Amino acid sequence: MSAAPQRPEEAAESSGATLDVRRLKVLREVFIRGSMTAAADALGYTPSAISQQITALERETDAVLVERGPQSIALTEAGQILVEHTEWILEQLDLADAQVKAIAGLRGGRLRMATFRSIGETVVAEALTRFHAAWPEVELRLVEGEPEEYVGRLAQGELDLALSFEYDGVVAPHGSDLVAEALLDEEMLVALPAGHPLIERGAVALPELADEDWIASSHRSSVHEFTRIVCSWAGFEPRIAFETDDYHIAQSLVAAGVGIAFLPAVSVHTAHPDVRVVQIRPRPPMRRVFVVTRDTGVASPCVTEMIRLLRNAAAAETPRTTPPAAG
Repeated sequence: MSAAPQRPEEAAESSGATLDVRRLKVLREVFIRGSMTAAADALGYTPSAISQQITALERETDAVLVERGPQSIALTEAGQILVEHTEWILEQLDLADAQVKAIAGLRGGRLRMATFRSIGETVVAEALTRFHAAWPEVELRLVEGEPEEYVGRLAQGELDLALSFEYDGVVAPHGSDLVAEALLDEEMLVALPAGHPLIERGAVALPELADEDWIASSHRSSVHEFTRIVCSWAGFEPRIAFETDDYHIAQSLVAAGVGIAFLPAVSVHTAHPDVRVVQIRPRPPMRRVFVVTRDTGVASPCVTEMIRLLRNAAAAETPRTTPPAAG
């Protein structure tokens, strides 16, 4: 069993030589192809040129790297170890090349994205701030709305990236030509007006809310049926008193005492001062947030970097989704 490859700087220190990467590639090709002639065909060289490259590499390493037979060629132990080094070196060079190209791609260009409000004012805002600080030369454009309004624009190439969601019982509006990557799973909480008798409990079972008036999403929203579906699973038909697609408006209505509403956990830290939230037990309904891109096979550096920052922001946001103590 051969020794594990050293890092290139360690190899250079031990040999005292600077190895030519092109010659290392030649040695690797000879190993893969099994002959100098086959390596010459693969690299577009003559067999004589391949032989000269190997000889020069042997001088650089002061070691015999290949054993030449009448009709075959084999690597010595030193040659095999050097090929193992070469594999690692070429992987690192490919990685460096990709990273340099990615950085170059972030020194200009444009990133067009769309988001819905509750994630836009939290996770997306944090990611945008960090992206702009790191890559100020990239032109950022942001559209705010509902996924059903802008996901089609993403599919048509008008946007580069979008945030979307799905709720328990309501499927996300993603087409087959789009790729949706999970970003955040969060509980749906129940918003109650300050002073509501169930606040002190901290958590409630949905059937306990069967006699309440509810505030739900409007018919314009893809999640309009969410409140009805989840309540029906709990065994009752909710009495819908108001409809709004804005969680801030919903909270104001809750604070006024005209109804209660489901609230995504990510919105807790911007809760209305006269609203309290409680968890649902034993199983809370969930909202899942996605990053959606076109299925092009090749992601732009701008999109890749933004997704990375969105993931970091979502990971930092997750501990904040636990509702505060009642009171």
